[in-house]
Amino acid sequence: MKTQRSSLSYLKWPLITTVIGLGLTAWLGWATEGTLSGVISFLLVGTVLAALEIALSFDNAIVNANKLEDMTPVWRQRFLTWGILIAVFGMRIVFPLAIVAIFAWINPFAAMHLALSDPDKYSEIIGHAHGPISAFGGTFLMMVALKFFIDEDKSIDWIEMLECRLRKWGSIRGFEIALVLVIVVVICRGIPEHEQSAFLMSAVMGLLVFTLVDGLGTYLDNVAGKTAEIGAKGGLGAFLYLEVLDASFSFDGVIGAFALTTNILLIAIGLGIGAMYVRSMTIMLVERGTLAEFRYLEHGAFYSIFALSIVMFVQSLVHVHELITGGIGMLLIGLAFYASILHNQREA
Repeated sequence: MKTQRSSLSYLKWPLITTVIGLGLTAWLGWATEGTLSGVISFLLVGTVLAALEIALSFDNAIVNANKLEDMTPVWRQRFLTWGILIAVFGMRIVFPLAIVAIFAWINPFAAMHLALSDPDKYSEIIGHAHGPISAFGGTFLMMVALKFFIDEDKSIDWIEMLECRLRKWGSIRGFEIALVLVIVVVICRGIPEHEQSAFLMSAVMGLLVFTLVDGLGTYLDNVAGKTAEIGAKGGLGAFLYLEVLDASFSFDGVIGAFALTTNILLIAIGLGIGAMYVRSMTIMLVERGTLAEFRYLEHGAFYSIFALSIVMFVQSLVHVHELITGGIGMLLIGLAFYASILHNQREA
């Protein structure tokens, strides 16, 4: 009989990452400021960034756990190792550099030089790209949430009055796409005219990427996944889907991080520490069967994702503080957790 891992064992690598990350943060503070106060300041910001990432990505961990339940142990481990490298280096370093390179029309090396030599200018360019990024991420995440609720095969409802109707609408082909496009058009009418084309293009790209990734994932898992060369069911396709999903969740955290610091290396370290905790939390949810034990927890996560997508759209019009974004997600998941406990008590 397999012994269940202790909670502390899941924190092994996150704690190691925290020690290494804070050590690098202290060194970066000394190298940048050359004073003890600079070291303390960098450590404080790094800690806040890690906490911000955990708060914003808790719902991401629950959704990831739902997908990982169908993955083999090999691909779960790859998600924890390869995936964290993609999450830290791809989304926390390469992604902001790519934004600056595209919007400032410079090569990536010049973008890196700008990030290190003139962080204020770098942050300003990132800020100008906030609208299109929010449109892309908001569209992708809204499709993720709606795909869960608008599904005829969905058998468990938390808020029955709403979810029963959404489930019935699943018989209408393309209903969720039409709903997202209506919301995009309504938001677009509220932003300045010269920014509308970029917003619409980014939203369409978000919709296109979701469709391609979702379709490709299904193909790889159900067709190509049957061969040893590609991988087992629940392998490569699910891995690709989760990586794009992680990227969409990361948009809000990366953009919000620039409100705390313009140092790209500090942002990468702080958010990277938080991402490691989220990854380990995902594995724990899967191995302990938490989603099956608390039946509405997954619903709360998808409601949180839908709320996050709305917030990302609204951020194209006004600034929404990251604490509000993270607070809404934690509140919805907390309510779902409480509702699950009540249900378990009634069943008992």
